[in-house]
Amino acid sequence: MQKVIILGGGPAGLSAGYALVKKGYEVIILEKEKQVGGISKTVEEKGYRFDLGGHRFFTKIEEVENLWNEVLEEEFLLRPRLSRIYYRGKFFDYPIKPFNALGGLGLYEAFLILFSYAKVKVSPIKPEESFEDWVVNRFGRRLFEHFFKSYTEKVWGISTKELKAEWAAQRIQGLSLISAVTNALLKQLRKNKIKTLIEEFHYPRLGPGQMYESIAKAIENSGGQVLLNVKVNAINMKSDRIHSVCFIDKDGIEKEFTADDFITSLPLRDLLNMLRPQPEESVQTAANLLKYRDFLTVNLALNKEFLFPDNWIYVHSPEVKLGRAQNFKQWSPAMVPEKGCSSLGLEYFCNEGDELWSSPDEDLIRLAADEISKIGLIESGLVKWGFVIRVPKAYPVYDDDYQEAMPVIKSFLSGLGNLQTIGRNGLHRYNNMDHSILTGLLAARNITGETHDLWQVNMEEEYHEEIK
Repeated sequence: MQKVIILGGGPAGLSAGYALVKKGYEVIILEKEKQVGGISKTVEEKGYRFDLGGHRFFTKIEEVENLWNEVLEEEFLLRPRLSRIYYRGKFFDYPIKPFNALGGLGLYEAFLILFSYAKVKVSPIKPEESFEDWVVNRFGRRLFEHFFKSYTEKVWGISTKELKAEWAAQRIQGLSLISAVTNALLKQLRKNKIKTLIEEFHYPRLGPGQMYESIAKAIENSGGQVLLNVKVNAINMKSDRIHSVCFIDKDGIEKEFTADDFITSLPLRDLLNMLRPQPEESVQTAANLLKYRDFLTVNLALNKEFLFPDNWIYVHSPEVKLGRAQNFKQWSPAMVPEKGCSSLGLEYFCNEGDELWSSPDEDLIRLAADEISKIGLIESGLVKWGFVIRVPKAYPVYDDDYQEAMPVIKSFLSGLGNLQTIGRNGLHRYNNMDHSILTGLLAARNITGETHDLWQVNMEEEYHEEIK
């Protein structure tokens, strides 16, 4: 029986394992955390369930949708979508609805926005190198400064001039001021073709973690292994192939596993630094150029039955550090076990080790409670209890160093005959969850004899996720 080791038990790794065990392969998944799901896991505390951010289940990829429905069946709910932007003391619809946005900003500002848009249509920015260039060309500078600049810089911690246009093209392809107006006017006459404008989505009754916990169980029921609390410390090569993986298991015992094929969703920087013998210096240098953005989420239980109708709210206002608020009861009522209560997940974008990341949990809980009260999401004094989850390497950064590093890394990895990299961090691409899953499924099919270029997934799709 052909043996496959998968490094990483997130959506991509689990999907690859699920597809392979169904084909009769021996599968072992190694996951460093105590539960599966990666950044799509759901954490339970006192019966409440909290996501690490929000994870909509929407796709136009039939293979992915079939997997979701096969695994959860009736536990897979269809939920209405409502999300808004908080900016300048007001709430605006998101995705941006031009009439709502222009009306909320006032007649004079609306005129300036339309003039700004007309100006860039006459004289667009060329070449489009940065995120800022890309968005300004499609929305005008004035609307960019209102609804894109402050939030994007919160998320990434760098100027929108430093963030590459490639990220915007990947994440919000097909969306512009004209397409948003067209969608508003013709909404009832056609189906949405742009994912950013979708107004309902599927969601597991107990959060996305329920999906990935169920996939892990299915793998184990089919004879595969899902090993948790595992620390991989070396990946051994022989010639141009991976030979084995060395790791420390949950009991602190050092082990080494060999296999025929290897699939990994580890961050590329970590993967390349674990290889033994080490790659040539140029590859190591390229790996260490890659950067990541981290975040933490402050999770609160609150003494109130209903908070607000949104699934989530983007907080663009620069006067607070808060980036996004998840209202879990609006995702699924089952996320909150107590009557008369609600819960929030409040996201703060940061870098591992910085002041925000290193703040004591009690200070972060106090900050979050103060900020959501300040912007009017809740009244003060409703918080029952809270806790903090820190999430390292959540977002691969698209900057000049990334553009320099990736050709070197891809060239090196293409020479390893039995290793495939998948998922958001394994490809250093800000993939949606469904695209990450697709890379896992295609990696499995490559092992069964097909040929798919995983680097092309999510390059030319007709829909993409909104900014986060």
